Amino acid sequence: MHDPIAHLNADKSARQERLMELLRIASVSADSRHAGDVKLAAEWVAERFRSMGLVPEVVPTAGNPIVYAESPPVPGAPVALVYGHYDVQPPEPLELWTTPPFEPTLRDGNVYARGATDDKGQMLTHLEGAAAWLAGGNGAGDGLPLQVKFLIEGEEEVGSANLEPFVQENKDRLACDVVVISDSSQFSPGMPAITYGLRGITYYELRIRGPQRDLHSGSFGGAVTNPAVTLAKMLAAIMGDDGRVQLPGFYNDVKPLTDGERAEFASLPFEDAVFAESLGVDGLTGEAGYTTLERRWARPSFDVCGLWSGYQGEGAKTVLPAEAGAKFSFRLVPDQDPEAVTASLESFLESLKPRGIEMQLIDHHGAPGVAFPPDGPFISAASRAIEEAFDAKPVKIREGGSIPIVNTFADQLGAEVLLLGWGLDDDNTHSPNEKFCLADFHRGAAASALLWRELASLGQG
Repeated sequence: MHDPIAHLNADKSARQERLMELLRIASVSADSRHAGDVKLAAEWVAERFRSMGLVPEVVPTAGNPIVYAESPPVPGAPVALVYGHYDVQPPEPLELWTTPPFEPTLRDGNVYARGATDDKGQMLTHLEGAAAWLAGGNGAGDGLPLQVKFLIEGEEEVGSANLEPFVQENKDRLACDVVVISDSSQFSPGMPAITYGLRGITYYELRIRGPQRDLHSGSFGGAVTNPAVTLAKMLAAIMGDDGRVQLPGFYNDVKPLTDGERAEFASLPFEDAVFAESLGVDGLTGEAGYTTLERRWARPSFDVCGLWSGYQGEGAKTVLPAEAGAKFSFRLVPDQDPEAVTASLESFLESLKPRGIEMQLIDHHGAPGVAFPPDGPFISAASRAIEEAFDAKPVKIREGGSIPIVNTFADQLGAEVLLLGWGLDDDNTHSPNEKFCLADFHRGAAASALLWRELASLGQG
């Protein structure tokens, strides 16, 4: 009987060299100078599928191509869809890299290169995990204990503009029971994690206008409404001293954390003092009655992301500014409706607007939060696979950030999503000297191979 783990162990050096090959391709989707490299990366992924015995399709889009492949159906077994991306962030500033970003370098058990952890290394683990099964088949892509579909895009780092339409137009083709994504982190070194919930987001720009021009603050101050002061008052009014958002109805759809979730979070090795020190602050704040992890992962929040108004140059200039502006966001939890938040915000700000002021609220984008059953069969299957590969039982966590494509998969395909991160918090994602632990790369490939076995054991439905 074919043993995929034995195959992975024997293929370790070749697998590592394949990772190096992919990391050498400068597939920077944000920079048109690298358009050729982006296409080269797409073709590299397609060629890897061919070498596995699958028949890939490089699907053209209005932007960068999507690479799709699938193994044959397996009657009585569920269907899994793997999502990942082959594009990477720009490497600048180049002078801060210890070694060139597209010359992968091994140091202290890590590979340093742009895209090492985000997402080439993590994405590749799932191709390698499937390849280990296919190596024992009879060709034509058989050998896997369930059908696995692969959807690898090249625009994740620039917003995935062409992915959602592709999913909507190919729902039958992409139909699956579970989606597997590895583009995140473990909780800490040696402590793998399964992320079962993500916060959503609404992001706005508020523009405040007063007089038709900047005014002398001595001649006009006290008689004309100051847009900067108005903006400050409006923003301050959104959050109370207890850390709770003051918009009417904001918490109506917020489900409380279960006792089990709170106990799981509390059991994690996390210290406020250590976390604060790592950020260079002398203390933490947030919604009263909740821990730092609960606030970050599973409670709504409000943050000002940018502010501007008046004179910003050297020295003093006594002006009453004509305009002021801010960019800010709300992080939402599952069941909160971004459109309802927008409507409440507009009404709230209008109620605060004084005479002499015009206001414009721009809704840039929004996405709801999402959560899956932490004790469901797919997460349980993933937990067994990860524990065997990493020799450590994974913890179940939520994540404070937003991944809109997760909502797309859940809504359009009706599938549960497994977020299985093999990276680490200090991998310098999007920063110079990005890295990926090679041991975790190999463990991730083993976890992926074992995941196909565990999912197949669930049967259909």
